[in-house]
Amino acid sequence: MFDIGWGELVVIGVVALIAIGPKELPAVLRATGQWMGKIRRMANEFQDQFKEAMREAELDDLKKKVDDMTNTAGDFTNFDPLGSVRKDIESAVGDAPSFDSKMSDSKPPEPAAEPSATEPSSTEAPPVAQLAPEPASQPASEPAPQEVRKAGEGA
Repeated sequence: MFDIGWGELVVIGVVALIAIGPKELPAVLRATGQWMGKIRRMANEFQDQFKEAMREAELDDLKKKVDDMTNTAGDFTNFDPLGSVRKDIESAVGDAPSFDSKMSDSKPPEPAAEPSATEPSSTEAPPVAQLAPEPASQPASEPAPQEVRKAGEGA
């Protein structure tokens, strides 16, 4: 603040001693010290109030940021990607059946004709011949091995 060195303080002290006198100098110095203490306390109170106002302003800013982040996070908690995709697909296709519909709601297809007595019913096991896999067919360009043998035997 003030740039007062030791030399200037000695000059001020000598002038005060001559002007005030040695009898009243201690009372004047005490009063001056009390005034300086009051000025310092007022300066500290002002700084503390200023710092408190800055903290409150920062806290208000932080509170706004936290509220914004909370609102943004709240938007993500209600985020349903499958629901939005489902809505997009349904709007593109039109009145498509919902993916949530149960299989029990759909009716099984009705049989085309009544089973005859010779055909096995759906509750019976199919005959063994129906379960056996069919032999793999060979390409038409190559004759079957049996056909080759028969052609060679006849010639």
